[in-house]
Amino acid sequence: MAVFDPRKIIGREFPPVEQTYTERDSIIYALGVGFGYDPLDEGMLPFVFEEPELSAVPTMAVVLGSPGFWAREPDTGIVWQKALHGEQGMVLHRPLPAAATIIGQTRILRVIDKGEGKGALIYQERTVTDKATGELLATLTSTSFARGNGGCGGDTGPQPDVHALPDRAPDAVCELPTQQTAALLYRLSGDPNPLHARMKVAAQAGFKAPILHGLCTLGVAGHAVLKTYCDYDASKFKSLNLRFSSPVYPGETIRTEMWKDGNVISFRSIAAERDVVVLNNGRVEVEV
Repeated sequence: MAVFDPRKIIGREFPPVEQTYTERDSIIYALGVGFGYDPLDEGMLPFVFEEPELSAVPTMAVVLGSPGFWAREPDTGIVWQKALHGEQGMVLHRPLPAAATIIGQTRILRVIDKGEGKGALIYQERTVTDKATGELLATLTSTSFARGNGGCGGDTGPQPDVHALPDRAPDAVCELPTQQTAALLYRLSGDPNPLHARMKVAAQAGFKAPILHGLCTLGVAGHAVLKTYCDYDASKFKSLNLRFSSPVYPGETIRTEMWKDGNVISFRSIAAERDVVVLNNGRVEVEV
C-alpha cells in the first residue's frame, strides 16, 4: 500500500465525471429519501409524480457527478476501512432540473493532520455543471475523516469552525419516517456499499443491522426544512451544511429540530426511537 502523502492528495487530479439522469432517476432519489410516504400529501407529489411537471429534490445535488469511492484506490495510502464521512455542504446556484446531463469536477482543498493515532481530515469540493448550457448548478463540499492516517506530517490546522445552534428551544420540529426498505432503495441513487444491505457486512462493522446512508439521512433533514420553511418550493432552498454524528437504522423516525433567524435555518436531527443525535450543526439558507 502506498504511503499517505498530504501533498499528493491535494495535488490529485480527478477526471471530469459526465452523468445523465432522467426524471425516473429524480423520482427514485425522492422516494429513497422518503418523499411520497404519504401518497395523499399534495406537497410531496410534485417530487414523485411527473404530471404536470416534476420537481427535483434540492438535496439530490449530493449524488450528482461523484468520482466514486476514490479513497479505496491503493495509490492514495488512505486506510479506507477507517474512513468516515464527517461533514457535507451544498450550495445551489439554481434549482436542479428534473433531468439533465451534468459534469462533475472534484478537487481536494486541504488535508489537516490531527496527529498520530488521531487521524487526518480531507476537505474536498465538487462542482456540478449543466453540460448543455455550461451553467453552474451546485457546489458541493465534504470532509472525510481518515482515522487511520494521522501523523502524516501535513497541515495541523486550525479546523474551520462549525455552525453553532441557537441556545433556545427550537422554533419548529418536524418528524419524518424512514421506511425499512429505505437503504435498499436509496442505494439505487449511486451508493452500492454492502454496509447498507448485507447483515454480515454490517455486523463486521459493529452494527446490529445494515445502516442508512448518511446522505440519505441528510435528504430526510432537507425534506424537513423544505416542508417547514419552503412550503415544498424547491426554488427557495439555497444551501445546506451539516455534520454527521451517528448512523440511522432504516425504519427509524427522524425528528428534525429547527431554529429560524432571518433566512438561516439552524437544525439538528435525532433518531427519535433512540433519542440519538444523528445530524448536528446544521445550517440551511432559504429564500424568505
